[in-house]
Amino acid sequence: MGLHRRGVRRSLDESLARLGLDWVDLVLIHDPEDHLAAAVDEAYPALADLRSQGVVRAIGVGSKSGEALHRFARDTDVDFVMIAGRYTLLEQPALDTLLPECERRGVRAILAGVFNSGLLAEDRPHEGLPYEYGAAPSTVLDRARALAAACARHGTSLPGAAIAFAAAHPAVASVVVGAQDADQVRRNAALADADPPPKELWADLVAEGLLRPDAPVPGAVK
Repeated sequence: MGLHRRGVRRSLDESLARLGLDWVDLVLIHDPEDHLAAAVDEAYPALADLRSQGVVRAIGVGSKSGEALHRFARDTDVDFVMIAGRYTLLEQPALDTLLPECERRGVRAILAGVFNSGLLAEDRPHEGLPYEYGAAPSTVLDRARALAAACARHGTSLPGAAIAFAAAHPAVASVVVGAQDADQVRRNAALADADPPPKELWADLVAEGLLRPDAPVPGAVK
């Protein structure tokens, strides 16, 4: 939606008309990092007003920029942040400041891109799978392969471990998993419903330098 007050209201009104609804559960400001001042000073207050009127039940912001999301979590009263590809089994930069700020402020996180655009979506990462919507550097591909090998040793799948890991952080309210067809939807749903990987997997990943020791893992006491 547009980042100025009138643009926010117009965009939402058009969406409500298409949906045939008087209100929606959640509205997110999308990718505000290139216009951060307008997003914080105009789009957010407009949505906050709509939230107070009951037109939207919750508001938030979605981005792959941890810095932009941290600004919202710290300086506004958003309900949610959608973190795209910044907290995954492959890499956890959101653990530095963003997720701790979310916990401190009571902001709930929605995790998207937990397969890093596709690199963690298969049990055997290979050249040609996307990373950050492009080709994976050799060092990143090697790390993904090492993760997959560890998962295989513990009888679990790499995508299953990626979903379970993402959902384990106490600030996370939901994990959004992409799919290209119905078969992938069914597979991802089955992975999400499966028992979490054994706790020994996470210990091995930490010991091998493949996972941060401060990252919450499934089954840990929160």
